[in-house]
Amino acid sequence: MIRFHILFLIFITYYSFAQLGNNNMHLIANKNDHFSNELYSAIWGYVAPNGREYAILGCPNGTAFYDVTDTSNVYECDFLPGLTSSWREMKVFGQKAYIVSEATGSGLQIVDLSYLPDSVRLLTTYSFKGYSRTHTISQSGPYLYLNGGDYMNGGIFVLDLSVSNRGGLPIKRGEWEVGYVHDCRIVNDTIWAAGIFDGYISIIDARDKNNLQTINRFLNLPDPGPHNTALTDDRKYLFVTDEIGGPSPRLLKVWNVQDVFNPVLVAQWQPTGITTSIVHNVEIYGNLALVAHYTAGVRLLNISNPENPVEIAWYDTYPQNNGNSYNGCWGVYMFPSGKIIASDRQTGLYVLKANILTGFNHNNSYTVNFSLKQNYPNPFNSTTYIEYELPRNAYITIKIYDIKGSEVSVLVDDYKRAGRYSVNYDASDLSSGIYIYTLQSGSYRISRKMILAK
Repeated sequence: MIRFHILFLIFITYYSFAQLGNNNMHLIANKNDHFSNELYSAIWGYVAPNGREYAILGCPNGTAFYDVTDTSNVYECDFLPGLTSSWREMKVFGQKAYIVSEATGSGLQIVDLSYLPDSVRLLTTYSFKGYSRTHTISQSGPYLYLNGGDYMNGGIFVLDLSVSNRGGLPIKRGEWEVGYVHDCRIVNDTIWAAGIFDGYISIIDARDKNNLQTINRFLNLPDPGPHNTALTDDRKYLFVTDEIGGPSPRLLKVWNVQDVFNPVLVAQWQPTGITTSIVHNVEIYGNLALVAHYTAGVRLLNISNPENPVEIAWYDTYPQNNGNSYNGCWGVYMFPSGKIIASDRQTGLYVLKANILTGFNHNNSYTVNFSLKQNYPNPFNSTTYIEYELPRNAYITIKIYDIKGSEVSVLVDDYKRAGRYSVNYDASDLSSGIYIYTLQSGSYRISRKMILAK
């Protein structure tokens, strides 16, 4: 009988631990305003120039916008209707949101966020012949990368947002159609594309946005079914979430990709005490990895040593069970303030805060002053790199002007964490001449000249 009680206690302790609602993470707010027969999907964040924080939530029949700035008053600002879809995803550039879904005919919704917190406004729905829906959308600088959907059998195509005289409309650039892409990550003009059905991670050179070129492809073994990826700040390690294929559990995998032609699997991870839940999305912020793990909820990892991820906090948005299903936490995002937002398929928006973030780097590179480097190469034809450094979290813009002072391109228009950055500028649509590029944050402004020589 004593042995039975000990075993029973061990079982209850383990089961309770596996179902534990939170550990070092607490709930600020949960908003479930748009539940229907369909389910919630993606989540993303937006920090306005005035520093206010907004959550953008994919709902079955549209997109909801929440002001999450005041932890005592999280509220819905507006709702933008859309075609019914079980998948809706979004990214932000400048003061515009770009929203896609799997619904045929949904195209790309372009939404003006400058009226928040009062409202949002749909500017247009962008489409072109052969394109009407998209599975996911990725963003890097002034470029959008649209993945999956009905164009080119579900590869990737690039949209350019940098040209100022287009009235906010994108310009279609190049495409990549070697295989179906479920989602992708772009860092330093390199695309890391997850092929969920064939199991491959494709590494693609995107320096020339009109001509994407495959660098290498490798299988995300064992039992590959990669959904999305995230790269460490030093670009040495790739984190990959396996959503489908193979036996349960579906694991988070870590690859050493210092040699892109010979990636090495160095770690596999699953939540503390849970062996059944399916991983979905991962986002990396310096030494932290934030993971959406379906029925296991939101998980936060210390990845100071990427080869040994250590779970430091979690919040279970789906406490019913930790089963092998696609219920529960869908997506995650962390604001520079440390506030975390997450989407749960059944119960909508979660606003969370980890209790132990003090002392963790959200960006590994810091500087004392704002710095705008000379572009390189210079003179250039037709692409060049611009490096800049930020001493603190700040909303910044980097814009290009012709010699007469007319704005011709916008490269950065975003709230950035402190650190060192590089942006690739493609001036293929401009004529030869002298141009000025300017970094501005509030009243601070610094400019340099560059020469385009075709």
